[in-house]
Amino acid sequence: MEKQDKTHSHVLEDGTRIIHSHEPGHGHSHTHTHTKAVLNRLSRAIGHLESIRRMVEEGRDCSEVLIQLSAVKAAINNTGKVILQDHIEHCIVDAVESGDHEALEELNKAIDRFMK
Repeated sequence: MEKQDKTHSHVLEDGTRIIHSHEPGHGHSHTHTHTKAVLNRLSRAIGHLESIRRMVEEGRDCSEVLIQLSAVKAAINNTGKVILQDHIEHCIVDAVESGDHEALEELNKAIDRFMK
């Protein structure tokens, strides 16, 4: 039987492409307890961003647009914090218990990019 490549990529906002895999043997699980909350937060942020786009199309005051963009930015950052907390509490704990040091390196890279 031929082994399937489980590698996939993510493109970050700055255009950086991250390629990685979640092979069954990579050593830790990906159990998340806040998935529904994260999806709800993302849906609200998307809706808010769409309303900001309408504000721009309508020619609303730039100060109002910037204030609303700031609110979306804060919502996205808070969503990232929930994902990070969930990842540390579950995936990283599992990775450490199974000796998966690569997961810790990936977490450090992700935190560096998230904090930029």
